[in-house]
Amino acid sequence: MKILEKATNLLKRLPGVGPRQAERFASYFMRSSTSYTEEVISALRELKASVKLCTKCYTWTEHDICPICADGGRDLATLCVVEEPQDIEAIEKTGIFNGYYHVLGGAISHIDSVGADNIRIPQLLERIKNSNSTIKEVIIAVDPDTEGEATALYLADVLRGKVDKITRIAYGVPLGADLDYTDEMTLTYALNGRTDI
Repeated sequence: MKILEKATNLLKRLPGVGPRQAERFASYFMRSSTSYTEEVISALRELKASVKLCTKCYTWTEHDICPICADGGRDLATLCVVEEPQDIEAIEKTGIFNGYYHVLGGAISHIDSVGADNIRIPQLLERIKNSNSTIKEVIIAVDPDTEGEATALYLADVLRGKVDKITRIAYGVPLGADLDYTDEMTLTYALNGRTDI
């Protein structure tokens, strides 16, 4: 069936969805009521038509400015730099960060030919420059992988002298983990990032 194959191939392109899961999704939609399928299609169309990037931080929003950037009660001196909009949601769930955000829209990756100008580093530098020294600390909260490390090192280099403080979120052994199951790199970061108690 060409139509089923086409739907499966499209679903396979979703992040984290493999061939088998794509087949299950396609089968589920075939078994579902027409009204449910139409609701999903309508929601996706509305999502595509109504959601855009915040003009200040570049997260997803239905307005020009997202609710976080519009909140005047947050800490102007602290800016947290993340790779993707969903990273903001993860940090916000902690309830401990009260500053503002800047979404890069990816990470530096020489393998994929993604340089500093291909993500929102120029916009970050412009934002800091236009803050008239209001931004005192930049927290780099990028993924702890090769691309994230390259991005963090580049950011630390270009931000030096532009803000008072540049920090990186800590990473290491997750809560509840057994040390004997933890990989060497994670343990290395955990030992290097140890704190006083």
